[in-house]
Amino acid sequence: MESHGEERKEDYSYVLDFLPKGKSSSGKSDPIAQIMGERWFTLLEATTKPNAVLNIGEKVYIGSGERDKIMLIKTRIQYSELTQAAKNALNNIILNIIKENEKRFVDIFNNAASINIRQHSLELLPGIGKKHLTTILKERNIKKFESFADLSSRVSLLQDPMKLISERIVTELEGNQRFYLFVKPYTPRLDRL
Repeated sequence: MESHGEERKEDYSYVLDFLPKGKSSSGKSDPIAQIMGERWFTLLEATTKPNAVLNIGEKVYIGSGERDKIMLIKTRIQYSELTQAAKNALNNIILNIIKENEKRFVDIFNNAASINIRQHSLELLPGIGKKHLTTILKERNIKKFESFADLSSRVSLLQDPMKLISERIVTELEGNQRFYLFVKPYTPRLDRL
């Protein structure tokens, strides 16, 4: 989870889908990319620079400096607005982000806290109930987890931790969650209503 003062802006994103002729539902033929932020998994639609070609899964810079391939972030979008190709690519791209940032995601198991007196934030991950939670908390008090392999070896019968995180991220992207661990919650803009 984030600290309260941490800003939720994305510097890098991954291409979920690239539509060189734009959306068929749109009257314009500007190239459109559906992208997902690396840090907060923010779903965005962007226009590309002229003659830029993007590949699904490609990491692109979208921060405030000079951008290589992305010209303009058009809007934030909901999961339901993703193309089918983008939805199909989503899980693999999320897993790649988790692999490339293993320490960040392992630290969730090391530092996660209770949400309230009845529920711990780790219980939001599919497959983690009271028994796994108790073991995780006990083991991390003995020694912090160093990797997913370390976590899996010390918490018996725990499913693949990367897959658990990935499933939770997709659930949060789909929306309507009470608590968010990984995703910046989508709030519709007033001018879109």
